[in-house]
Amino acid sequence: MKLKGTLALSILPILFSFQAQAFTVGVVMPTQIEPRWYREGFGVEQQLKNNGFNVELFFSGDIDVSLQQRQIKRLSDDSNIDALVIGSIDGNALKEALSVAKSKKLPVISYDRLITGTDAVTYYATFDNGKVGQIQGQFLIDKLHPTVDDPKNIEIFYGSLDDKNDLFFYEEAMQILKPYIDSGALVVKSGKISPNETNVPGWRTDLASKRMDEILDTVGYGANGGVKLDGILSPADCLSDGIIFTLKKKGYTPSNIPVITGQDATAEALQNVKEGYQAMTIYKSRDDLHDAVIDMVRSISSGKKANINDTTTYNNGVKDMDSFPCTPELIDRSNLAKLL
Repeated sequence: MKLKGTLALSILPILFSFQAQAFTVGVVMPTQIEPRWYREGFGVEQQLKNNGFNVELFFSGDIDVSLQQRQIKRLSDDSNIDALVIGSIDGNALKEALSVAKSKKLPVISYDRLITGTDAVTYYATFDNGKVGQIQGQFLIDKLHPTVDDPKNIEIFYGSLDDKNDLFFYEEAMQILKPYIDSGALVVKSGKISPNETNVPGWRTDLASKRMDEILDTVGYGANGGVKLDGILSPADCLSDGIIFTLKKKGYTPSNIPVITGQDATAEALQNVKEGYQAMTIYKSRDDLHDAVIDMVRSISSGKKANINDTTTYNNGVKDMDSFPCTPELIDRSNLAKLL
């Protein structure tokens, strides 16, 4: 039915008032170059829209920290923005960028990666990062069965030093692996164990490949002779891809490739698991993470406290974060079919 005349004019202010009051969320993701973040950016946007929220979505170029800082400032200055969801590049580089949001009491949700060094962050939506490390570390032990009488050689990869999440992966994995290393049941022949020695800047696949190449040459690991490499602790599939690329180039096949861990259940990783190049990955349901974000935004928009399940695990250097860590799941060839 079409409204005419005075009645139509009388309801226009109501309609405009409703539109002006619509809750708008600014979403900033690290990059559109990596398929994972490209999918997640648009996934978060769509889920927020499906739940009645307006969205302003930005990707921070090719992992460009300065661009992300400018985007956050721009959104914080926008009077139409009611909350921010940020997947940080460098979680420790956003204190100044979030100063406007803090001054305006603009709620901020740290998405997957913990934003540190500021109390401007309201909630943290993530996965149980410690559990990820536990799963990876225990998987290596279960597959390699290392003993002092039958030691196994492993190498360790750490992600990007500016990503606080990787410290959780590493510390929990090392809780399991270090006693074996100390006893000599596990041997790291490169001698490189600490994050400063094993990190891959920006989680770059090409740099993981390069580091693997250097380790093979330095230690003398070989696919058909030389020192046997039994396992590799890789925190994420993007690094595992680079590691596997180098190992294939050096003659490794599914029959002699070391046990390699991973995380994120990327399409490439699932194929590598299927073909026997990667032993496992970890599936983190994006639906679960998006649901946690939606609940946080919905609660913020209605002035209520969000549903959180952790208030002590994640300290960002300023405060213990109100967090919702979702549960990760081990994927190997035994249950791979569920994701294919």
